[in-house]
Amino acid sequence: MLEKTYDPQDIEERIYLNWEDAGTFKCNRKPDAEPYSIVIPPPNVTGSLHMGHALNNTIQDILIRFERMRGKDVLWQPGTDHAGIATQMVVERQLMEHQQPDRRTLGRDEFVRRIWKWKDESGGVITNQLRRLGASCDWSRERFTMDEGLSRAVLKVFVQLHKEGLIYKDKRLVNWDPKLLTAISDLEVEQVETKGHLWHLKYPIKGEEGRFIIVATTRPETMLGDTGVAVHPEDERYKDLIGKTAVLPLVGRELPIVADDYADPEQGSGAVKMTPAHDFNDFEVGRRQNLEVINIFDEHATLNENVPEVYRGLERFEARKRIIADLEAGEYLDHVEDHDHTIPYGDRSNVVIEPWLTDQWYVDAQTLAAPAIKAVEQGATVFVPRNWEKTYYEWMRNIQPWCVSRQLWWGHQIPAWYGPDGEVFVEETEEAAQSAANIHYGKAVALVRDEDVLDTWFSSALWPFSTLGWPDETPEVERYYKTDVLVTGFDIIFFWVARMMMMGLHFMKDDAGQPEVPFHTVYIHALVRDENGQKMSKSKGNVIDPLELIEEYGADALRFTLAAMAAQGRDIKLARSRVEGYRNFATKLWNAARFCQMKGCVTDPEVDVTAASHSVNRWIAGEVERTCTAVTEAIVAHKYNEAAGALYHFVWHIFCDWYVELIKPLLDSEDEDAKSETKAMAAWALEQILILMHPFMPFITEELWDNLATSENPRKSQLILAGWPAYDGLQDAAADSEIAWVIDVISQIRSVRSEMNVPAGAKAPVEIVGANAATLARVDAWRDELSRLARLQSIVASQTVPSGAVQIVMGEATIALPLAGVIDIAEEMDRLTKELDKISGEIAKFDAKLSNKKFVSRAPEHVVEEQRTRKAEAVERQEKVTEAYERLKGAA
Repeated sequence: MLEKTYDPQDIEERIYLNWEDAGTFKCNRKPDAEPYSIVIPPPNVTGSLHMGHALNNTIQDILIRFERMRGKDVLWQPGTDHAGIATQMVVERQLMEHQQPDRRTLGRDEFVRRIWKWKDESGGVITNQLRRLGASCDWSRERFTMDEGLSRAVLKVFVQLHKEGLIYKDKRLVNWDPKLLTAISDLEVEQVETKGHLWHLKYPIKGEEGRFIIVATTRPETMLGDTGVAVHPEDERYKDLIGKTAVLPLVGRELPIVADDYADPEQGSGAVKMTPAHDFNDFEVGRRQNLEVINIFDEHATLNENVPEVYRGLERFEARKRIIADLEAGEYLDHVEDHDHTIPYGDRSNVVIEPWLTDQWYVDAQTLAAPAIKAVEQGATVFVPRNWEKTYYEWMRNIQPWCVSRQLWWGHQIPAWYGPDGEVFVEETEEAAQSAANIHYGKAVALVRDEDVLDTWFSSALWPFSTLGWPDETPEVERYYKTDVLVTGFDIIFFWVARMMMMGLHFMKDDAGQPEVPFHTVYIHALVRDENGQKMSKSKGNVIDPLELIEEYGADALRFTLAAMAAQGRDIKLARSRVEGYRNFATKLWNAARFCQMKGCVTDPEVDVTAASHSVNRWIAGEVERTCTAVTEAIVAHKYNEAAGALYHFVWHIFCDWYVELIKPLLDSEDEDAKSETKAMAAWALEQILILMHPFMPFITEELWDNLATSENPRKSQLILAGWPAYDGLQDAAADSEIAWVIDVISQIRSVRSEMNVPAGAKAPVEIVGANAATLARVDAWRDELSRLARLQSIVASQTVPSGAVQIVMGEATIALPLAGVIDIAEEMDRLTKELDKISGEIAKFDAKLSNKKFVSRAPEHVVEEQRTRKAEAVERQEKVTEAYERLKGAA
């Protein structure tokens, strides 16, 4: 017998262990079935579960459980990312906290050994947290981006791309972190809004005494690296200066004045100082205009030997103060203005990032992007929602060389070795590199390996096939590549999705030998924000911890909340109250199951649903079919909110609120046939609920599935392995019409009672006026249920509407409720009048606020939205109270 109270903490861990012990998550359980595979976006090995992970993995698990139940051979491939910078920082911090030697004192081999030790002891916490969420990954196949197999894949890809001329070394600008002393990706850069200054500087025109060209900058220290000034070719103010030179103050360097469309005549003076070594846009202009590239910083962002001696060795911000003072003293500072702008910070180091010119390894992303663009254009891979394809195209069609080297020790060390003269040998092993070098030099020479490691995204780009065993020709590669759906966030479309597309198409082939995409669908989920629509951040103090919600409300409640709110293209505004509400939904299901169990509703394997004789049982069968169709179609279309909505409506409103209430007399009936049929149908309907709900709420459904079985009819399998239903022909129009009428009558009467403030315990008489024979037959058939559920004193047929009655028109008939003896109609009308006055006052206040342009423009967006919502609620309340007033007016 089920416990009286549903307690998720009592069941979730136990059930998950049962699934794992039974091997239910493993792939290849059905070797003859159609394969279905998803690769998990590998979380950082240092990470902990956050709300984005919770949403992302809930959606993946819904798909995996759904397709597993549909009979497919599913693989949900799990694993973690080695997270280069993040992991190295964790261990470096530990060394510092324990007052141990730093990494450079330890040396590379010992430091990397310490990281592996940390990883084995403390890494991967997030995989256990994913288990708390209910993720049914095939953990027996868990991979790590630096495990032996994946490392071999990385080496093969790097070497092959290098031999094909698609990986090369070049001197270009990178995002340089002067604290961590490494290049970082754009994703690791945070743009911080800052109140700063814009300095307008006067550069003298050579040979034209007293004439200057004015340029503006937010970083005056970089002017020491200026090598040109750009103006727009059509800017009349500067046409006579194009081809002439300006003189760089404090340095004396001559700067060519060049015509380039990058200069915007509408911005500032229209003239732009060019610092190709320290600005990404200037670097591109410099290449077009053949400007000199002068690097003025060292790796610590300290001014180097390429600046006047007086500034050498200065820290960049100290140099800024000195340079501004010197410019002002030399009368080269025209004016300064306050200026709001963004400054790039390293998300790990929290220091200002410098665009810095350095030798790095690059992937020819433009060449690799072409097939990846074509694949989406031709529909081989589809984005859901489709609008994200535009973002994908914009990024891919403007793609720049991909910097893949990082100045770290933790990661895949680049397989490049240098000879005595700097000649590079790129091979998968040191032995192969040595052999190539010996042939090149004609003798044995000493080689030195490149110290850099690869960008973490490089190994992640291989994830869909490297995790399956590539470069070996494994059965898993053959069976599960290409994968089916990738579920991810929009922020890594470029960093991860696009790169997986490029690498997959370049290295993987289909049966016909044609390039094959890594997945046919990319589902882009939205952000999870707080209840006011604000982005969650530690600084705002509005971060919601999914593990806390699981602890308090259970994993099922959190999962269902996220699914129910996962409308395509709409961010989720998450409130604890919503999670609590869906925990109550789980409790509602538990209580309904317990009621059915207490009434002896047990599964009958022989039940013939199509043979049900009672209309309420034929009706519930049709409702099951409709719900099954709606849920199936919604999941297939990635409309998880619609699937959850259909389930919620069916379970709470159809099954619990109506079916269970309507069958109570039948369950207690002396008609054994009717009782037996109803018990079997109730058990069958409940069983279908558990199956349909399982992808969304796996724990409670599995527990009920097990507990509702009997020794006479034990389950053939755990619910996780049960078959997904597919019905046709269960809907019965006559039964649907009859039960819809019953529900409508009860609902309408309840609504009127509520509107008229009829005391809950009071029973009111009802007269059915002008009803035809069919309606009167329905009244007779359902008299007891109508009386019990609508709290009626009596139901009689009549030809005229009695005085003092509130009227409800239903089809050809009118339902009359004579309320004069139940409530004081005049007093109630007076109450409603006061209520209307109060609501009108509230609406006027909302209108005043929302028509105030200052309020709308200055107040936070969520505050304005709250006012709009409250006004809409007040208007809806006004309409209902007005309707109630008019009903009473007709009865008076």
